Order: sequence, then structure tokens, then C-alpha cells
Amino acid sequence: MIRFGNRFLMYYTLPSNKMSSLGDGKAHKGLAIGIAESRDIKNWHKIGEILPDNQVENNGIAAPSAIVINGKIHLFYQSYGNGASDAINHASSSDGVHFERDPGNPVFAPDPKKVKWSIGRAIDAEAFVVGDRLMLYYATRDPTYKVQKIGVASASINSNFSKGDFKNINDEKSILEPELSWERSCIEAPSIISRNGKLYMFYAGGYNNDPQQIGVAVSDDGIKWKRTSTKPFLANGSKGSWNYSESGHPDIFQYGDRTFLFFQGNADHGKTWTVAATEIGWNKNGPYLK
Repeated sequence: MIRFGNRFLMYYTLPSNKMSSLGDGKAHKGLAIGIAESRDIKNWHKIGEILPDNQVENNGIAAPSAIVINGKIHLFYQSYGNGASDAINHASSSDGVHFERDPGNPVFAPDPKKVKWSIGRAIDAEAFVVGDRLMLYYATRDPTYKVQKIGVASASINSNFSKGDFKNINDEKSILEPELSWERSCIEAPSIISRNGKLYMFYAGGYNNDPQQIGVAVSDDGIKWKRTSTKPFLANGSKGSWNYSESGHPDIFQYGDRTFLFFQGNADHGKTWTVAATEIGWNKNGPYLK
């Protein structure tokens, strides 16, 4: 979610059966990126797609994170379907719909020779400015490819955000990994917001439909994080509800004095998907559901 000009733009994962034809007469698999527009945050309509475009993206692209820097939209998104080789790509746009790929794609994945707690995969990008750096948060797997954890890299805000610009910060250990029972074997999809001099990370605990639920952690520097609670901030719904299988993959969005938590949910173990939003408030203890 971003505010760009006089409209809101949402970039989201798009399944193959919802893609437009590429015009080559072939059936295409995997995932792509959809673009939706709104004037009021409530009512949305689709205005475009970003489709796989080269060998790096051959199996699909997904999980986009958009950020506006100096009037230009920078989109960070993952390759899809490559297992341990999935990495973060970068593209930029002046209008929010037409994107120019970075010729150095992929621009980031942790080096497993240096970052020994990671298998070298990078997905679920989240770009957020802290001081003079662009922080790039990502999810990765441990060397056994079983446990999903969060890492962070950074680049100078004056760089091109291209290959070689991002340096991993937490080489020794992850910044957040599953510890609580409801988080099971996965923490992923970080989304960051700055509030009252602190950074808050909304994250997904549990793999898709485990059920996946949303937690919150807080930090002073964007590197060291502490959970605000041992319980989910936003849990999955009760049996029979639209989000029984999960409330996951959060995106936190601030507009004026209002804060909205966007997330995905479903009730059929991933056969269908819905994007929803709920407004949250803030007090001295951090965020709360309104």
C-alpha cells in the first residue's frame, strides 16, 4: 500500500488464473503482481499487472513491497518457484503502473557462506527508510529449509538500490524467528511502521493456513526486535468465518492520523483468497485493534 499523488495504490500477488494473456498463445504458470487503485482506501479496482518478463522471473514473481522515494516508486518483489534460489528483484516507476526492471536483478539474497543461519533465499521484501539508509527486510529459510526467519539488509538512500548496493546487517543470527507455539516454524512477511519514536513490525507467524496469524514486535533501531505480546495481535477467525484458515501476510499503512492493517485471509485452506483491512489505534503500550 502506498499513497501516490491523489490516489492509493495496492500491489498484490496475482495467481496465474487471474493474469491477462501475455499475447503469445501459451499457458503461463506461477504468480504475477496485480495493481489496484483507490481514492478512499475502501473501494478498489484493478488498473494493471506486472507480469514475469525475463529468465530471472521465469517461474513467477510475488509479494511486492512499494515505497516512494524522491517522487519515484521503487518496487521490491521476489522471484517465485525457485526454492532456495528465490531472491529479491527491484523495479521503478514514475506513474505507478509502468515499471522498469533493474538490469542487475536479482538485487539481493543473503550469502549462505557468510550468513550461515540462512540457506541463501530471500522472499517477502519490505522496504523502509531509517535515517540515511533504505532497510530491506526479508524472510528466509534456515539451512535445513524447514524454519522461516527474518533478516535485514541496507543500502544508502542515495544509491540505485541495485545489485551490490544492499549489505546484509545481521550476519550472525536472524532478527526474528519463531519461538512461540502459535508461530510454529515460520515468521515471514514483515511490515514496518514508525510511531512515537519507535519502529513496529507486523509479521506473519506460521506458514500459510497453519493457521497463519499476525504478531507485532518493537524496535529502537530496526535491527533488535522484541515482541509486544506472546499472543497474536490479529488471530485467524473461528470455524465457519471467512478467515478461519488464516489472517496473514500483513501490510501496515498510515494515512494522516489513521492506521490501517491490510492482510490476507481465507476459509478453505488456500483455495480462494481475500484481502481485507481493519483500522488500528495506538496508546502508550503500542497498537491495538479498534
